[in-house]
Amino acid sequence: MNYAEESLKLHGEWNGKIEVISRVPVSNKDELSLAYTPGVAAPCLEIQKDYDKSFTLTRRSNLVAVITDGTAVLGLGDIGPEAGMPVMEGKCALFKAFGDVDAFPICIRSKDVDEIVRTIYLISGSFGGINLEDIAAPRCFEIERKLKEICDIPIFHDDQHGTAIVVGAALINALRVVGKEISDVKVVINGAGSAGIAIGKHLMALGVTHLKMVDKNGILCEGVEMNPEQAEMAAVTNPEKFSGKIADALKGADVFIGVSAPHIVSKEMIRSMAPDAVVFPMANPVPEIEPEDAKEAGAAIVGTGRSDHPNQINNVLVFPGLFRGALDVRAKDINQEMKVAASYALSGMVSPEELNREYILPAAFDKRVGPTVAAAVAQAARDTGVARL
Repeated sequence: MNYAEESLKLHGEWNGKIEVISRVPVSNKDELSLAYTPGVAAPCLEIQKDYDKSFTLTRRSNLVAVITDGTAVLGLGDIGPEAGMPVMEGKCALFKAFGDVDAFPICIRSKDVDEIVRTIYLISGSFGGINLEDIAAPRCFEIERKLKEICDIPIFHDDQHGTAIVVGAALINALRVVGKEISDVKVVINGAGSAGIAIGKHLMALGVTHLKMVDKNGILCEGVEMNPEQAEMAAVTNPEKFSGKIADALKGADVFIGVSAPHIVSKEMIRSMAPDAVVFPMANPVPEIEPEDAKEAGAAIVGTGRSDHPNQINNVLVFPGLFRGALDVRAKDINQEMKVAASYALSGMVSPEELNREYILPAAFDKRVGPTVAAAVAQAARDTGVARL
């Protein structure tokens, strides 16, 4: 199938991927009076007296805003908020299909951090959570940080943390297969943007101690051109202050994680890695190295972002269940402990009997995924005091 041609045709037929369906009947005078005026005044006044009732007397407890400024849409780049709308609608459809979460696309015509933050804050009272999407680095870091400081609902940038959580789960199980400890392995992440930095932080929370991060200017270390977020990572990674390019970083490494650009890793680079190397080239749709080439060069386990290869490392395994769990306990935040719990919940879904080099993560359509992740996230929220219920 030519997915581009068929998708364009279907988008014209669909005329949008989501719609609003009423949950209440409005077919006679009494039903109208209960759903709307005069009856609706009673819940309004209750919410005025008790803010928390906005979660129980409205649909707020199950609503997530999927918000972009259109500056980093898929691999298409800065195409603008309206052009990003099909992706946001698709994300909303996935929220519903995989987590039974109602989500709405909101595309903001601004690249100003404070203007975006203010806009999201002003509408946050209508939602139980905010999913930031396809916002370019380094602006995305600041937007998320500022929103977390002022909002009382979860703020989650999926490109960062959803990616990090699923990579973490994949790495946990890959290391089980090859018999290596996470605290011992040498990890290289190529791509020091929003996803790469979030993956680095998350893997350190999972126990990685030997980490090098690489971007187009080379291994993050003193003397390399960096933005503030990259400088923060440089201070806590690469303790040997090793310099060089991706080929230098991969020599003797146990794990390669790519969130960067197509075909920038060669077979020779994979051959230079440690025995039983784990290779996750996740640039999409064209990975840093083709899976077949990585395996031919000696990689023991290969995972990509694509559905036409084994070990797809896909955010859809994370965000529906993660928000489901956060909403179910009315969490005020999605913290590091909740993210770690999600990674371990995902990895734990693959039993020791099932685990092998071509099956390290549950399938995207495994109906256990959403509930399993949700339960782990909800419990972590309770354990860390960010749950309201």
